[in-house]
Amino acid sequence: MSFAAPFVLLALLAIPLLIVWYESQQHRRTAAAAAFVAPALTASVAPRRPRWRRHAPMLAFAVALVVLIVAAARPQRSVAVPITNGAIMLVNDVSNSMNATDVTPSRRGAAQRAAARFMARVPSAVQVGLVEFARKPVLVQSPTTNHALTLSALGTVPSSGGTAMGEAIATALHALTTVPRVAGRRPPGAIVLISDGGSNEAPDPRAEARQAAVLRIPIYTVAVGTANGTIPIRRGTQTVISPVPVDPQELAQIAAISRGRAFTAADATRLSAVYTHLAAQLGHKHVEREMTASFAGGGLVLLLLGSALSLRWFGRLI
Repeated sequence: MSFAAPFVLLALLAIPLLIVWYESQQHRRTAAAAAFVAPALTASVAPRRPRWRRHAPMLAFAVALVVLIVAAARPQRSVAVPITNGAIMLVNDVSNSMNATDVTPSRRGAAQRAAARFMARVPSAVQVGLVEFARKPVLVQSPTTNHALTLSALGTVPSSGGTAMGEAIATALHALTTVPRVAGRRPPGAIVLISDGGSNEAPDPRAEARQAAVLRIPIYTVAVGTANGTIPIRRGTQTVISPVPVDPQELAQIAAISRGRAFTAADATRLSAVYTHLAAQLGHKHVEREMTASFAGGGLVLLLLGSALSLRWFGRLI
């Protein structure tokens, strides 16, 4: 919980003074009664009242005062609400290493299935586009609220050698910054980058991540694969098995620089779970909602309760 006017809370420092004043008043009443009544007659002239009942109304008033001061400070809480004008670019690695079968049915196949699940859970008002890349990136689908178009575009770019991760990020950034503005403002954007790592084409993806941070477009990276991944490579008349271990370090750096978040997925189930989480996270935003009315209402209820108890037991408001 946060406060829109936190300096009002300084008034709470007066509560201990109020308690000290109340205690002094009680001692003064006790001393006054003792001065005019003989000790032997105290029980009949000034009967003892239950201590908790005598203090209950004032306790209700004190708590009410605290609640009303908090209400005056305008308390707020963060609430997740659906995004109605966001844009997300899926950036899928389709290089040869993504054909490794250490993830069922393959890294690329699992990525496509997870992307489909992602689009099924993103709010329909959020635009989703697609970039696929190997040696060169291809903008397969510009951001659109017609998720069926983006879904049908998955996997249309053939696999090839090279991993131009930096240029793919640049392509996605350009697509997001050219989305039509709403009320003069660019809709909030994000990039979801899935790869097994190992960028080997210019530009440096970390430089593009810094540009994403400037544009306030976070990059969420998903490293898919294991350390035991292999692919067959044709060399002349022979086919050799080449290791293609996943390299999540570079992806983690990209996410950190862009103020996004990095995920890893060693199997298809984990990959689907990551994309489900991202769909929920990127499909909502957190806004501050005031709780002033609730606190003020609670404070007034406590004031009424204290007044009712005082009238019922002692025939006075305080």
